[in-house]
Amino acid sequence: MPSAFGFRFDNTYRRLPAPLFSDCSPQSVSTPQFVLFNDRLAQEMGLDSKALSAHPEMFTGNAPLEGSEPIAQAYAGHQFGNLTMLGDGRAILLGEHLGDDGQRRDIQLKGAGRTPFSRGGDGRAALGPMLREYLISEALHVLNIPTTRSLAVTATGDSVLRESPLPGAILTRVAASHIRVGTFQYAAGQQDPALLEQLVDYTIARHYPALKGAENKALALFEAVMDQQIDLVVGWMRVGFIHGVLNTDNVTLSGESIDFGPCAFMDSFDPNTVFSSIDRQGRYAYGNQPSITQWNLGRFAETLLGLMDENTDAAIEKATHSLKSFSQRYEEKWHAMMGKKLGLFGSEAEDDALIADLLTWMHEQNADYTNTFRDLINESLPDREQYQSDAFQHWHQRWQARLGRNRKPLASSLCLMRNHNPAVIPRNHLVEQALEAASDNNDLAPTRALLAALADPYADRDIDDPYRQPAAPGERVYQTFCGT
Repeated sequence: MPSAFGFRFDNTYRRLPAPLFSDCSPQSVSTPQFVLFNDRLAQEMGLDSKALSAHPEMFTGNAPLEGSEPIAQAYAGHQFGNLTMLGDGRAILLGEHLGDDGQRRDIQLKGAGRTPFSRGGDGRAALGPMLREYLISEALHVLNIPTTRSLAVTATGDSVLRESPLPGAILTRVAASHIRVGTFQYAAGQQDPALLEQLVDYTIARHYPALKGAENKALALFEAVMDQQIDLVVGWMRVGFIHGVLNTDNVTLSGESIDFGPCAFMDSFDPNTVFSSIDRQGRYAYGNQPSITQWNLGRFAETLLGLMDENTDAAIEKATHSLKSFSQRYEEKWHAMMGKKLGLFGSEAEDDALIADLLTWMHEQNADYTNTFRDLINESLPDREQYQSDAFQHWHQRWQARLGRNRKPLASSLCLMRNHNPAVIPRNHLVEQALEAASDNNDLAPTRALLAALADPYADRDIDDPYRQPAAPGERVYQTFCGT
């Protein structure tokens, strides 16, 4: 039966063996108050949004939700290549809500206090990073990229100490699940094949029920997760999104984007773009995201070898054969995506060169990634010097000729382009300005205005619209931070 607020909890994860989680309750806070409440998401989940929006204490440790059974999940992670035992250090899973739409969604509080996995941390979160996660996750959602969602940001009334005292907040995160590659790494580290097999069966039942009858469940799960991750990264590449900390603990088996610490969106096109202050070697640069995803999947495959085949050599051969197909699968989907960004139907031998030459020109000209593709949709290009160059004019003529050979009318090509090239993204300088206003001056107007602009990112906007403009030289953001 649903609670008074519409929650229907059915907490299956905590029925798994105890090594995968630890009982842990969120801690109370001084004066909970909603900063943001996602009314649309609440309604999608079948919740009583009007009633909930008057009770911020429900999203803290002050008033536990009926039916919730809070736990902190255990997991490991290759962080910048180094394996570490981790776990939810400042996140507490309340349980799994069954919505009216039949979807099962994790409800998690991020910044809700210390857990057994806090590793000396305070388990709390500052307002700025929680607003960033709300902004970016909801932006990815409307950009049609799989992602965890944000139901609310709740101010705690307490300060958290980082480099200086900052206003504290809790994010209510919603996810298909929080099962990660790192979850399997943790389970494999327990040296208990039965535990690992239980986790495989659970993940298949929850996310890939069509695989229940598979002859080799572990291999089938690996293949399915690889396909999901390829789709996810292709989506990131389409809109210029850079995750920033693509460790194995941030790779979900559901195929959702998760954890938005030092993430950012690329302005000028450059495959080497890095924003994260902790990514000093560029491991997680924009152009490295596909290869790092393949590397992370390799770590996932290692956890499953004993279940893929009793013979170690045979298991390695199966996993390696599958993993080697990543590059071809990714390239096929990436080229199909880029074709849609350029309004191409079907495929021609010249298409690869057409795509590559445009990206090379964009890199050389420091052209804005988002605006360049959006400009191509217009009947006439903006009066910008870069579009007058011989190199671009030659490319544009080739592209126009290719559109002329499409099997569908020009209007269909332009519609395809509009649906795959956003006019608005969360520009880094606008995100930082919004977070600074909220954290320093308790001013949420810039955050709400940015959310409003992002609500319909594919709609046409005037070329001079401030939400379409790259940062001016004095506004440019060169580094982003985790906030932990």
